Amino acid sequence: MKFLFDLFPVILFFGMFKWGESNPAAAHDLVNQTLSGVISGGSITLAQAPIMLATVVAILATVLQILYLLARRKKIDAMLWVSLAIITFFGGATIYFHNDTFIKWKPTVLYWCFGSALLFGQLLFRKNLIRTALSEQISLPDMVWLRLNYAWAAFFGVMGVVNLYVAYQYPTSTWVSFKLFGFTGMMAAFVIAQSLLLSKYLKETP
Repeated sequence: MKFLFDLFPVILFFGMFKWGESNPAAAHDLVNQTLSGVISGGSITLAQAPIMLATVVAILATVLQILYLLARRKKIDAMLWVSLAIITFFGGATIYFHNDTFIKWKPTVLYWCFGSALLFGQLLFRKNLIRTALSEQISLPDMVWLRLNYAWAAFFGVMGVVNLYVAYQYPTSTWVSFKLFGFTGMMAAFVIAQSLLLSKYLKETP
């Protein structure tokens, strides 16, 4: 359930983009009617409408996630606050300048922020954030926790690079699909491989 909750903005981003791509005239009219006041120049082209709508929906979906957690009096992870700040900044720039370059950089900046937090948390503060997040569920030797932390930092670094490669080498439509299916598949494969490698160390805590 948490997996789907985390993917909520990405799923809506994908769905809205595909709708706009299939209905460019309707998407164009909707953007010009609702966003003309916040767009530099006041209007966009037909081709720009799908990514503009998808960006707005992704920002709103992230805000709704936080409002939902606040209403339920649930703890809001720092990662979600970071995600909100980044999607608002880069999404806002995409809308204002009607340039999809900004929103295409958003996943890379987010992944690199996560990776940097893991890396510098360990190197500068001797704090293993992966261990902090998972130590209540599993027990591992200290050296394995260290390697796991570095592995996740490296993985997020690679994800950021892959995002830029796809964003600049392929059409926007391909990037949008990869953003949902490609990154989800990479994450699932990494978690499965990690679980297999760590299986001899895993020991559930009482």
